[in-house]
Amino acid sequence: MDDARLRGALLCGALALFALLYAPQPLLPRLAEEHGLAPGTAALVISAATFGLAVAAIPLGTVAQAVGRRRIMIGAVLLAEALALVLPWLPSFPLLVGVRLVQGVAVAGVAALATAHLAEESGGRGIGTAMGLYVAGSALGGMTGRIVGGVVGDLAGWRGGLLAVAGLSAAFTALFVALLPPERHHRRQPLRWRPLLGGLGAALRDPELRGPYAIALLGTGAFATVFTALPFRLTAPPFLVPPALAALAFLAYTAGTATSALAGRVADRWGRLPVLLGGLVLCGAGLGLMLGDVLALVLGGLVVFTGGFFAAHAVAGAWVGARAPEAARGQAGAVYQFTYYVGTSLGGVLGGAAYGTWGWTATTALLTGFLLLAALAALRSSPGRRAGARSVPAGGAAAGRTAG
Repeated sequence: MDDARLRGALLCGALALFALLYAPQPLLPRLAEEHGLAPGTAALVISAATFGLAVAAIPLGTVAQAVGRRRIMIGAVLLAEALALVLPWLPSFPLLVGVRLVQGVAVAGVAALATAHLAEESGGRGIGTAMGLYVAGSALGGMTGRIVGGVVGDLAGWRGGLLAVAGLSAAFTALFVALLPPERHHRRQPLRWRPLLGGLGAALRDPELRGPYAIALLGTGAFATVFTALPFRLTAPPFLVPPALAALAFLAYTAGTATSALAGRVADRWGRLPVLLGGLVLCGAGLGLMLGDVLALVLGGLVVFTGGFFAAHAVAGAWVGARAPEAARGQAGAVYQFTYYVGTSLGGVLGGAAYGTWGWTATTALLTGFLLLAALAALRSSPGRRAGARSVPAGGAAAGRTAG
């Protein structure tokens, strides 16, 4: 019963937080027009939040080992929601960016702890399936925030769009607080920095974890670039799609919701490496479809790309949760989230700048390079390709099977 409550709570938390995190993305063209900004500058509204998340991930993951994860997660969700209600009333763009930075720190209070919390409280049972469900919630939350924000923003301005998403997220925030069960298995460590930092060092030194970290950095950089540049591309020639309709392109996230949950189950049974590489291949195929100026192919490619990315992300996150030793599990999850959101921040700003400077074709070539490097990192980190690496069960139904 507690396992079901835990999964339901983290699903609601992911829905609330990722809706808030990405709600401004379809509103970037409106913000750029109102404040006279270039695409890369307007993207700071997204990148500031993801940068705050990245910076806070490791400290929060470390402190949570001592004070408990539940307390931090509940406080973080409540703070993120409170800031969401403030954002639409801020009078200047720099202040908006600053508050978004703090909101990203709050989001880290769940995002940086979810992998470790799931692995610890479930006892490793079906970690791939549980992580897939959490990632599905993050995909659905990101999609909902973007669509609601974009559609309402086209009718009521960007402030109205942000308020609509804040109201929706408030309901999921209440469910998260009500459902999240007390911790059963977490062993708190005294807040002594030497052993806590030792766990962080172990998480950084493990060569098998470097693959998931690289996938988080490079894969997410590609993903953030696509979704930052997309509103500008669809509303410009030759497409000239109205902003409200352009926001519906984020329905592609439904593919991520489906593939992340499916990828977790398949990886539990057959191992992580084939599923992870398959996800990256789908990302590359999606980029190829988006190269042309045919709207149907662009949207179809976006669906393929999104499905592939979330499949790879779910498997990489579960890999970290299963591989990391108990004493460093929180820190390993935090390092994964750090690299993930550094990738998001850099992808948002650099990707927006690349698209504004060189256009879509050159940006696609850059992202293809990111995906190839991510695949190489996964291959090099696979225990089957490393002499002497210890086996790690994929989790759930595959307990005892060598990962990868």
